Amino acid sequence: MDGFTDIREGGWVRHLPRRWIPYAILARFDRPIGAWLLFLPGLWAILLTSRGFFMGVWLTALFAVGSLVMRGAGCVVNDLWDRKMDRLVTRTAKRPLASGILKPVDALAFLAALLTLGLLILVQLDTTARWLGVLSLLPVTLYPLAKRVTWWPQVVLGFTFGWGALMGYAAGYGGLAWPVVPLYAAAIFWILGYDTIYAHQDREDDALIGVKSTARLFGAKTRPFLLVCYGATILLLAVAMAGAHLSIFGILALVLPTGLLVRQIYALDINNPELCLRLFKSNREVGLAVAAAILLGQVT
Repeated sequence: MDGFTDIREGGWVRHLPRRWIPYAILARFDRPIGAWLLFLPGLWAILLTSRGFFMGVWLTALFAVGSLVMRGAGCVVNDLWDRKMDRLVTRTAKRPLASGILKPVDALAFLAALLTLGLLILVQLDTTARWLGVLSLLPVTLYPLAKRVTWWPQVVLGFTFGWGALMGYAAGYGGLAWPVVPLYAAAIFWILGYDTIYAHQDREDDALIGVKSTARLFGAKTRPFLLVCYGATILLLAVAMAGAHLSIFGILALVLPTGLLVRQIYALDINNPELCLRLFKSNREVGLAVAAAILLGQVT
């Protein structure tokens, strides 16, 4: 694992003004996979509760921008908490706060700007979704602490990143109903699985500095653990779709994301950090395949 880092030189951010580049890297704007994974559970919920084409497009646009902004805010919070530990981990040592390129006061000012943008998006939603948006700040703030006190920080991330399922359902349906429960649970199990893969990148460094994770907890037994997580994801998605009275064709279409998840389990090599990162990123296609299945269930 020596020399592996998640900071990449170049990319579109190099065209930004020089002083903006560390902020773009801090918010991971150069690596949008996190924004995608935050956005997708909300997209599932919007499609599941569709109240018409134009409303669906409007909510999808709001959630897309909101996911980019709030994922950036979450990264700032995470890096503020973890800046000292990040210096000790090869993959994260070059992050702007860990390396000293940015100071905590700079990050706090940037965080305030991102949260202001998030608030402007949030007020476009109805009352239930607004309150859920406010409540989401609690798991966002607490997640970076989880790895210090529990072997299951990936579960906390599941509650955090899966929160979009609750907000998307409230925004699309005008409130909450029972199918949101299996939908949210499906998102949590999915995130628990893919973030365990992600955490294997840092498994050795985490052991040295005392950071806990499901990657360290399960180690060589990660494959059967993923089988449970991903199996629960598909089963719960099917329950949510059936509860929303989607057609059988949409439920059967879950065979595509199932195949993509099985491929991740088969290909996993926990000692290859580059492969773990690629498998983690492939969950964007999994999430989009789920969205397509839900859409098919709506239109057939």
